[in-house]
Amino acid sequence: MNTNRIDATLSPGDKDEVLAAIATIKQKLPFLTDLSPEERRALPKMGDKSRAFVSKAAEVAAQNPDFLPRSFDVDEMRRDLALFETLQPIAVALTQLQELVDDTLLAAGNEAYAAALVVYNYAKTSGQGAALDAVADELSRRFARKASAATPQAQ
Repeated sequence: MNTNRIDATLSPGDKDEVLAAIATIKQKLPFLTDLSPEERRALPKMGDKSRAFVSKAAEVAAQNPDFLPRSFDVDEMRRDLALFETLQPIAVALTQLQELVDDTLLAAGNEAYAAALVVYNYAKTSGQGAALDAVADELSRRFARKASAATPQAQ
C-alpha cells in the first residue's frame, strides 16, 4: 500500500515569492560563474585537505612576497580564498535545500502517478458501460510499446 508522504499545496503567490527569493540570491551573487562540463572536469578541486594547504600557502605568500614573481597578486589570492570560505556554507545550505526539493518533487510525482494508475485500473475494469472506454483507451497509450525495428539478417 502506498504511503501518502505529501499533503501540501504551494499557492501561486508563494511560488512567486520563492522564485523572487532565488532571483534575489542571484542578484546578490553577480559573480557566479557558469563553467562548461569540460572546464569543470579540467579544474583542480579544493576539498578539505586542499583547503588547509591553500590557507597555509596564502600565509606564506603574504609573509614572504619577495620570492614570488611580481605578477603574482597576493591580495587576489586572499580574496579568492575568502570568497571560497564565504560561499562554502551557502553551498551546503543550497545543496540541502536542493535535496529537499528533489525528494519532495519525487514523492509528489510518485503519489500523483500512483493515483493515476488507480484511476486507470478502475476505468479499465469498472468503467465499462460508463462511457469511459475512450478515456481508458487514451490512458492506455502511456503503456503502449513501440514495435522494435526488425533486425536485418546477415547475408
